[in-house]
Amino acid sequence: MDADVLRWSAYRSVPWKNGGGITREVADGADWRVSVADVDGDGAFSAFPGLDRVITPVEGEGMVLTVDGASRPVGPLSPFAFPGDATTDCRLTAGAVRNLNVMTRRGRATAQVEIVTVTAARETVCAAGETVLVMAVTEGIAIGEPDGRATPLGRLDGVRRDGPGTLTLRGDGTAARIRITVVPR
Repeated sequence: MDADVLRWSAYRSVPWKNGGGITREVADGADWRVSVADVDGDGAFSAFPGLDRVITPVEGEGMVLTVDGASRPVGPLSPFAFPGDATTDCRLTAGAVRNLNVMTRRGRATAQVEIVTVTAARETVCAAGETVLVMAVTEGIAIGEPDGRATPLGRLDGVRRDGPGTLTLRGDGTAARIRITVVPR
């Protein structure tokens, strides 16, 4: 397989920029980062000037984000994009959440997050200049190998492919597919 399997147990834990919690670093590049953060209470998000964010609750009932004064409910498995330099506050609606967080440097990289249901073999093509990460949101997902075998992914395990190439998902479950495109300089 021309991809890297990323295991939840190996993600490095680091404190939030504002000291309010912990995030686990999944993968990064020169102009992007993917992490998983536990949000246990209401409060302000860290400011990240010059970055764009896509946040997706992967556990819990969601939250309400207030971004530069505008409130927006963000439900489970619903990606929400917003500028990292915006004043952002979070109100939990039904307890703690765990968020998939993708950050890209504005003007240098972009990210698209999509929730996919896997019920049969499902291919994702990764183009030149792209990085594709797939994170298992549920159990039952595996990455197909060229020889027909499959590598099982545990909950919140991932796989990274730097293009070009193809990733094949197998099994029965739900995954987050993150497509990062670096802007040529």
